Amino acid sequence: MPKIAEIEPTPNPNAMKFILREPLTWGITRSYDDAEEARDDPLASKLFAIEHVTNVFYVDHWITVTQDGSADWQELMRKLAVPIRDALAADEQSAQLAQQAATGSVENLSDAERARLDRINEILDEQVRPYLQGDGGDLYVLGLEGNQLMVHYQGACGSCPSSISGTLAGVENLVRQIEPDIEVVAV
Repeated sequence: MPKIAEIEPTPNPNAMKFILREPLTWGITRSYDDAEEARDDPLASKLFAIEHVTNVFYVDHWITVTQDGSADWQELMRKLAVPIRDALAADEQSAQLAQQAATGSVENLSDAERARLDRINEILDEQVRPYLQGDGGDLYVLGLEGNQLMVHYQGACGSCPSSISGTLAGVENLVRQIEPDIEVVAV
């Protein structure tokens, strides 16, 4: 059962980041925009059962919860803390699933496409994701089709206005250093 070490605001005023002492997952990102998407995830389902919750995003030692903007954060955080503390910490199965996810996402790519995607992910890992994760969000690469890179913002970044404008342009400019003709599309 994860203990909450800290609770931090994010740049998105409607999202709060809970930093945990034990991991919920080992490298497996969970992101849900509604209760229906979260139906098979016990923690996310319990969080969506709390009024005003609109997004749940978690990975490793932190979880970001976004609200609709009409709840009092102090009251809402007390309610959110209960299912977070009751959640199961990461286990060996999570580590195996992380390994499967890492290899499964590139199965249908050619060697050349896989090399391109590896270079792109490397630059994102080094220069983008640490900052997004520090603010309670993340960026997930959904796919690479020709010169179009499809990405999905998660957590606090998923509903933050600057993600779709400034951050997306910054990501595209960064990736263009290694792929000059690429277009980055947020999905």
